[in-house]
Amino acid sequence: MRPLQAEIRLDYLRYNYQTLKNIHGNKLLAVIKANAYGHGAVRCAHALADLADGFAVAALEEAVELRESGIGNPIVLLEGVFDVAEYAHIDKYKLWPAVGNQWQLEGLVHHEWRNPVTVWLKMDSGMHRAGFFPHNYAAAYTALRQCKHVADIVKFSHFACADEPENGMTEMQVEAFDLGCEGLVGEESLANSPAVLNVPEAYRDWGRVGLALYGVSPFGSTDERLKPVMRLTSRVFGERVLQPHSPIGYGATFYTSKSTRVGLIACGYADGYPRRASTGSPVAIEGKRSRVIGRVSMDMMTVELDAAQEGLGCEVELWGDTVNINEVAEAAGTIAYEILCNVKRAKFTYYE
Repeated sequence: MRPLQAEIRLDYLRYNYQTLKNIHGNKLLAVIKANAYGHGAVRCAHALADLADGFAVAALEEAVELRESGIGNPIVLLEGVFDVAEYAHIDKYKLWPAVGNQWQLEGLVHHEWRNPVTVWLKMDSGMHRAGFFPHNYAAAYTALRQCKHVADIVKFSHFACADEPENGMTEMQVEAFDLGCEGLVGEESLANSPAVLNVPEAYRDWGRVGLALYGVSPFGSTDERLKPVMRLTSRVFGERVLQPHSPIGYGATFYTSKSTRVGLIACGYADGYPRRASTGSPVAIEGKRSRVIGRVSMDMMTVELDAAQEGLGCEVELWGDTVNINEVAEAAGTIAYEILCNVKRAKFTYYE
């Protein structure tokens, strides 16, 4: 079997959730949309079920999968419904839908609810992607408040630049949100992962943590408060020595500058490793840092072997404890979110 392994440390997941909840100080949603950012939504939800105040997903099908696997915690649908017919399933599975536009609002108000529903009413405080504008927000809130089937309304918004501390837009969004919510009673939610870690003025009744929950800093760096949940590894299954000025890989983009021992490992862009993270992207061979050389192929890549003991059968960490995934993302010109969500063909092993 191919030796590509994704180790998912569920104890680290629990540690991160508790750490982030302690920082935020109030209730906290564990965001497990997109298959828990590539980590496995059902396994992660069950690992957090006795800790999490609630979960957040993107869509109905993600929520139903959790309910049918036995998860009873509150589940927020961050994008709400895509068709008013979905409200029947939200009612059946007792989910908490977000409402961010007029047709979602009208569909919810006119649905014949069997159970009281908690609604997360979204404001567009400046990101301009979804939500009611601040000057329309009170009217949407009032319409929901007048619906006898609405049990609670949680007012929330999403930050555009919380991972850019010097930007200044987050402060503007907090101000816009507070002005739009003036006089409207009920719980609120503002802080996402970077805001939980860095914007105390955004702490409200509910926080929402995604990337940080999985032990990855949203600031493109390392955060010693968090532990990386995923460790992706492979093994050297081929080895050769190349003389100086020898090319390697597609396009002959890399030439050796000296006699070089090269290891071949089973991982490529078909497994989710970014193709653009070629020569220079960090790896760790038996715990010692090295680098990728040449272009990443569909199923394989080549790494530079250094110490004499490095060779056939040696473990190569693509990211995890020694190599921070943000380093790989920087080498590829992308973000850790994208890399995590793209992992596939690896054998997933869960550690409690």
